[in-house]
Amino acid sequence: MNRILPLIIVALALLAFATLFLVAGPAAQIRTIEPPEGLEPYSEAEQRGREVYVSMGCVYCHTQQPRSSEQAPDATRGWGRASTAADYVYDEPHLLGTMRTGPDLLNVGARLPSRQWHLTHLYQPRAVTPTSIMPSFPFLFEAKEKAGSDDVVVKLPEQYRPEGKVIVAKQAALDLTDYLLSLDRTYPVEHDHLRDNGFRAEKEDS
Repeated sequence: MNRILPLIIVALALLAFATLFLVAGPAAQIRTIEPPEGLEPYSEAEQRGREVYVSMGCVYCHTQQPRSSEQAPDATRGWGRASTAADYVYDEPHLLGTMRTGPDLLNVGARLPSRQWHLTHLYQPRAVTPTSIMPSFPFLFEAKEKAGSDDVVVKLPEQYRPEGKVIVAKQAALDLTDYLLSLDRTYPVEHDHLRDNGFRAEKEDS
């Protein structure tokens, strides 16, 4: 009975310590970050496309966090420089992901800037990458006898083209493509010390 009070005090002290270093400290670091020059807020269409990305579970197969060259060859894979906290200023919720069944997508808008490529890839990934294991998303498109004046027709190889019809993109496909094209974090890095807490700079100076 006499040990209950000390145990409670120790438990509360441990909880306060963990909260300070695991929650308050990192939050204080990130909160001071300004949006980097070159990073724009998502447009309405891009935001809608981001919601489609979430609803289809793309985050379960794709990350959005290229690692540094010390950790992995992500840069040589063409995925871009290591990401920093500032790259995600406008992201809510964050879509960092943990699985890499497919490639990292943080800079897919820079390395694959073609709208038609993304529409074709979403309709039938094997049409542009024969070995792709990504599922197709035909429900984002519509087969029509003839395209309307406002329709965006998807360019497809002959073997994937329904006979006598054209495939046009629904609004969800266009929005998702806009979101993917907005994923471009190729501007110069700021606040990279938040990645390694200054360790790399000290190492280079020594």
